[in-house]
Amino acid sequence: MNSKDAMVVFQGKNIRRTWHEEQWFFSVVDIVDILVSGDRPRKYWNDLKKKLIAEGYDEVSENIGQLKLLAPDGKQRMTDCANTETMFRIIQSIPSKRAEPFKRWLAQIGYERIQEIENPELAMERMKETYRAKGYSDSWIEKRSRGIAVRNELTDEWGERGVEQKLEFSILTAEISKAAFGLTPSEYKQFKGLERENLRDHMNDLELIFTMLGEAATTEITRKHDAQGFEENKAAAREGGAVAGSARTDLERKIGDRVVSSENFQNVPEGTKRIGKKKGHLIE
Repeated sequence: MNSKDAMVVFQGKNIRRTWHEEQWFFSVVDIVDILVSGDRPRKYWNDLKKKLIAEGYDEVSENIGQLKLLAPDGKQRMTDCANTETMFRIIQSIPSKRAEPFKRWLAQIGYERIQEIENPELAMERMKETYRAKGYSDSWIEKRSRGIAVRNELTDEWGERGVEQKLEFSILTAEISKAAFGLTPSEYKQFKGLERENLRDHMNDLELIFTMLGEAATTEITRKHDAQGFEENKAAAREGGAVAGSARTDLERKIGDRVVSSENFQNVPEGTKRIGKKKGHLIE
């Protein structure tokens, strides 16, 4: 999990959630959908909310907030969300055979976040379990995990050297990617046929390795040159990316094939869990 915003899964169903006011807030309609088994969950929730308010449970309405979550159309939209305590009250109002197992699952999810704050290693382990559940191989997961650590080290370095987050981080990342692969992240996603998906979750082993090399080299060059401010760090990013770019092109000459692949994890046949070959490219 790379941020405090996340998607969790209960019995094969996706539930959107976001970290807000130091606790998890869950999409109410997603949870209602699970409990009512697809019986027009949005209308069901609207009717239930009116019923609860009419019965005097005003605190339920007061404790529900409109927060932005990723909608099916790929856009961030305001959505009814509730914390764990309020969700328990809503669940109790829905007759469903899934209510009890879902309440136990919901309580565990909230507890896990507290544990992760106290021990960040647990968050990493749960991230690995999530990737395994999606079908990624252990060797790929280890590279992905190491890549996250390398990335975090670089962004920490940028933060200490006067680089402002978000926009400038994105620009510097694009400089590394362009020098390493000849593509910016947005161009890379387009090449792989991705939209809002995380690009690195759709990279093969070699793509992850050269991404790590570019970012690790940038970190070392930044420190060696004591780069300060955006422009100096931009120059360091280009140099670091170029290190990975040179290594990539050297490998491509030796193997007679491109490292950059158009394949993505979405294209892997159902049940595929090991890294294999497809059209001359390594895929997850």
